[in-house]
Amino acid sequence: MHSNNYTLGFVFIVTIILGTMLSFTKDSVKVLQDQNLKADVQKTILKSLDFDESLLLTNESIEQTFKNFIVDKCVDIDGNDAPCETSEVDIEKNVETLPIYFKVNNKEDYKVEGIAIPIAGKGLWSTIFGYIALNPDTDSILGIQFYKHGETPGLGGEVEKEWFTRNFTNHPIKDSNGKIIKDENGKIDGIPKKIRNNNGDIIGIDVLKGAVQYSSASKQVDFLDTNPLAIHQVDGISGATVTAKGVDSFLKEDLKKYEAYLNKVRDSGTI
Repeated sequence: MHSNNYTLGFVFIVTIILGTMLSFTKDSVKVLQDQNLKADVQKTILKSLDFDESLLLTNESIEQTFKNFIVDKCVDIDGNDAPCETSEVDIEKNVETLPIYFKVNNKEDYKVEGIAIPIAGKGLWSTIFGYIALNPDTDSILGIQFYKHGETPGLGGEVEKEWFTRNFTNHPIKDSNGKIIKDENGKIDGIPKKIRNNNGDIIGIDVLKGAVQYSSASKQVDFLDTNPLAIHQVDGISGATVTAKGVDSFLKEDLKKYEAYLNKVRDSGTI
C-alpha cells in the first residue's frame, strides 16, 4: 500500500496538470469566442450597409471585406471627431464617444456609399444590439440588422428576421393601375423609409402596433398621397408590442445622438 504522502503527492500533481490543461483550454476557447464575436459584429455592420452575402461567408472574408471597404472613427454629440478605438466603445452605455462606420468605394478617394451607426436598447427581456445604415443623404435607410438579443423566439425575436428588417428599406411602390412594381428578377421595387421630417429634423422610425395603413385606391407611391407619415413607419411585430416599442424608442434616441454629425455630413457632403 502507498503511504498517505504518496497519495497526496499524486493527487496534487494530477490536480496541477488538469488545472493547467483546463486553463489552456479556457484561454483557447476565449480567443476563438472573441474572434467569432468580432466577425459577427463586423458581419452585422456589413449587412446593414448592403454588402453582398457572398462576401461574408467566412470570418476571413468578413475581415477582408471590412478592411477593404469600411472606414471607422468616433464623433461626439456636438458632431466633432473624437479619439477612440471603435471596437472598445460600449455602445449601450457610452453617450459621449460615438462610433460610426462608412462604406466607401475604395480607401483612396473615400467616396461614401453608406453610413452605419450602432443601436442598442431594452426590449422586453433583454438589451437588443444592432446597426442601422443610412444612405449618403443621411435621411433614407440603407439597411438595419440586429445581432444580439434575448427576446422570445417567434415573438420579440422576430426583430432579427428579414421580413421585419426589410420593412425599413423596401416599401413597395405601385404603378398607375395600383399594381406593385417588381424588377426583372421578380423582386419588389421599393423605396427606403426616412428618418427625417420635412424640416430635416431626425425623428426616427415609428414601429407600429399592427401594419402601416394605406388606401386601396392609391396609385403610385401610395403613402405620399394617402398617408404621408408612412414614410416614417414600419409594421410592428404581432404579439411583441413591448419589444417593438423598445426598438422604436432606442432607435430614435441613438439616431438623435448622431444628429449634429449627420447634419454636417449632409451639408458638406464629406466625412
